[in-house]
Amino acid sequence: MNAAPGPEDAGFFRRWRPKRWRLSLVTRWSALVATLLALGIGIALTLDHLLPGQPLLVLGACLLCVVPLSVITLRAQVQPVLSLFRALEGTVTSYRDGDFSFGLHWPQNDELSDLVAAHNALGEVLREQRLGLVQRELLLDTMVQNTPVAMLLVADTAGGARTIVYANLAARQLLAHGSKLEGHALQAVLETAAPALVEALARGGDGLFSAGEGEDEEVYHLARRDFSLNGRRHELLLLRQLTAELRRQEVQTWKKVIRVISHELNNSLAPLASLAHSGAELVRRGQTERLPQILETIGERTRHLETFILGYARFAKLPTPRLERCAWDAFVARLAAQVSFRLDGELPPEPALIDVAQMEQALLNLLKNAHESGSRAEDVVLRIRRVQNLVRIDVLDRGSGMNDAVLTNALVPFYSTKRSGTGLGLALAREIAEAHGGRITLNNREGGGLAVTLILPA
Repeated sequence: MNAAPGPEDAGFFRRWRPKRWRLSLVTRWSALVATLLALGIGIALTLDHLLPGQPLLVLGACLLCVVPLSVITLRAQVQPVLSLFRALEGTVTSYRDGDFSFGLHWPQNDELSDLVAAHNALGEVLREQRLGLVQRELLLDTMVQNTPVAMLLVADTAGGARTIVYANLAARQLLAHGSKLEGHALQAVLETAAPALVEALARGGDGLFSAGEGEDEEVYHLARRDFSLNGRRHELLLLRQLTAELRRQEVQTWKKVIRVISHELNNSLAPLASLAHSGAELVRRGQTERLPQILETIGERTRHLETFILGYARFAKLPTPRLERCAWDAFVARLAAQVSFRLDGELPPEPALIDVAQMEQALLNLLKNAHESGSRAEDVVLRIRRVQNLVRIDVLDRGSGMNDAVLTNALVPFYSTKRSGTGLGLALAREIAEAHGGRITLNNREGGGLAVTLILPA
């Protein structure tokens, strides 16, 4: 008895399985035409035999029999093809509308069956791609909606208006107490927003700004990117709250300050104690010739320690500004005598109402930072302008600018990227600006460099 075929023989049987019999459209139509032609000839011969000598009558009778039969036969053959074409048109329309759930069936095994199979395969591919795209869009929307960064997508519309086309949950909470923002004009939404945000948007570029006062003060970082979508200009606005992060950074900074002060005190007090002991021992022995040198060294270390402590004390105990009127040209001349810069534009004609010493110290720190940024001396610019009821002071350079991490922490006290820096320059300038009722902002400039802006009440 022969063994039954095992699983390893399955491929053999599949390879030798007879294919479905296939009849092409050309063969079918050729057979139909030949059949009709043979039928016409047969009818003509029969009528010629029955009606000899009357060819016209035979031709007319033949046409009367063959033509209706041909029309009926051709209609029966063409009708399914026309129905298939109409179905193809319908499914293509559905594909264009994004509906890929339709498929076609063709009972014949001919060229049209290949077309239907290819059409159905295309629909399956499009359906799978659409499903994958929907899943990715759902994932992206979930991530965007739940990110703590407020995101606004603004599009330019006809007439120069700017309309919000997308806003995530954080943006709605920040700007509209959770209400929908899509479709609203950006200008109308900003009417109820914090003035600091409005000013940051009007200033342009990325940067930090503060909203609120006292314990309710919140620090934000604004980032903006332009791109073209569907032939229209769009702008993506990203608002990130940095208050908690900055507070954590301040705690770390204060720990660093304590370590720095402790290290400096130890470095100064240990030699002082040693020198004092040496001096006392020399006096006891009556060897006083080295006492002047020891006392001079003690004085030098004491002065260094005093300078170090006063620098920190000046920042920690900044006195209340003593405001006085000062002409801007005289104030700028005092600055120019101490550090080089290029003055851009005309100075305000109204005198400044500032604490001259404090403001001079703040701007000297900013101008020295500009020179130390890698900028050429001729590219360090000072600009002072009157903007409505405010005075805007810009210190500009063409140095290396700041990356996001440095820009975020630059105003934190004792934060410095310099090896020998104290981290007090920008922080002291910020304290002085805020003591005058103003504020300070940092922004990277287009083309490189940094713009530090002091905004003071006029």
